[in-house]
Amino acid sequence: MNFPKKLLAMLALVPALALANEGGVALDKAPDRSNNMAALQNGAKLFVNYCLNCHNASSMRYNRLKDLGLTEDQIKANLLFTGEKVGEMMTTTMQAKDAKAWFGVVPPDLSVIARAKASNAGSGADYLYTYLRTFYKDDTRPTGWNNLVLNNAAMPHVLWELQGEQKVKMKEVPDPHEAGKMTHQFDGFEQITPGKLSKIDYDNAVGDLVGYMEWMAEPAAATRKKLGVVVVMFMALFAFLAWRLNASFWKEVK
Repeated sequence: MNFPKKLLAMLALVPALALANEGGVALDKAPDRSNNMAALQNGAKLFVNYCLNCHNASSMRYNRLKDLGLTEDQIKANLLFTGEKVGEMMTTTMQAKDAKAWFGVVPPDLSVIARAKASNAGSGADYLYTYLRTFYKDDTRPTGWNNLVLNNAAMPHVLWELQGEQKVKMKEVPDPHEAGKMTHQFDGFEQITPGKLSKIDYDNAVGDLVGYMEWMAEPAAATRKKLGVVVVMFMALFAFLAWRLNASFWKEVK
């Protein structure tokens, strides 16, 4: 069943799973992959295969992936496809003018997108995790796809082969603003065609991809946190010594 454009446009105002307190889509909590090197490596593979075709990550070099436990030979064999060198930035070969013509906008650089999308509704990882799982078929859109988190998204569903095709389901509920009137409300997704992955496996794959993008936004985050603990411990020891020295000094003065 095809819904009117006006009705589909309203989908961005209702939740995928539940209503947020301030209205709009409630973001699902992204799984934590920060200490799972295998998941981050898989996320890097998904990023290179599905995201780097259109998007840049111009603040990240391929050789930085060695921090995820990959060797230079593994990076060359599995993540370099068009003659790039390991020391080069992660950029797409697509020209900005071509992207503008095809999608209407130039795809944004994804280097720090996991930080840029943070808001009161959730972290940037939560946003991306929900966004990449809520694409649905919409024949009224130029790409044939729409998204529940970002209505009328210019981006096509690049992971559709993995997830399959799904459409929105609607139900009639009483209009809270007008007594006796019924209105349509989002009621979940209906799978049209299956993907290569099951729902659980797809969610896990998206979790890996988002985990990598979160790592990419600040590769030194783990080191920063460890150094932060060391600094706090040093300051605590210094404060204790200063306190005892102060007590000893005033004891002699008295």
